[in-house]
Amino acid sequence: MTIHTGHRALVDAAEAEIETLDVDGVQAVLDDPTVTIVDIRDVREVQRTGKIPGAVHAPRGMLEFWVDPESPYHREVFASGNRFVFYCAAGWRSALATKAVQDMGLTPVAHLGTGFAGWSEAGAPVEPVERR
Repeated sequence: MTIHTGHRALVDAAEAEIETLDVDGVQAVLDDPTVTIVDIRDVREVQRTGKIPGAVHAPRGMLEFWVDPESPYHREVFASGNRFVFYCAAGWRSALATKAVQDMGLTPVAHLGTGFAGWSEAGAPVEPVERR
């Protein structure tokens, strides 16, 4: 099997068309009620490491379905009119997710380029998440 376009090329292409924030940029909007921070990591990742305080969890595999108001899985949080900032572990999945929802028409959107790893390394606040 030959891969014609690798993951890095896909992420780079997405980042060329979306807004990327650094840790300081996300911290600046953390308490803004018109901004929703969205953690797209797998639930096990979130439970293991915690999340950005106040972040909404929307697993990457369900994101487009939760965003689309015509989907039976739609979540009202995505119809709020807020600005959305997505993040994952390293910034790769969130770049692709941000591009996908931007293409769907959800705006304004951005992503945390360093992911949760960069957030944690910067000493930014982390909210623990209980296992269910």
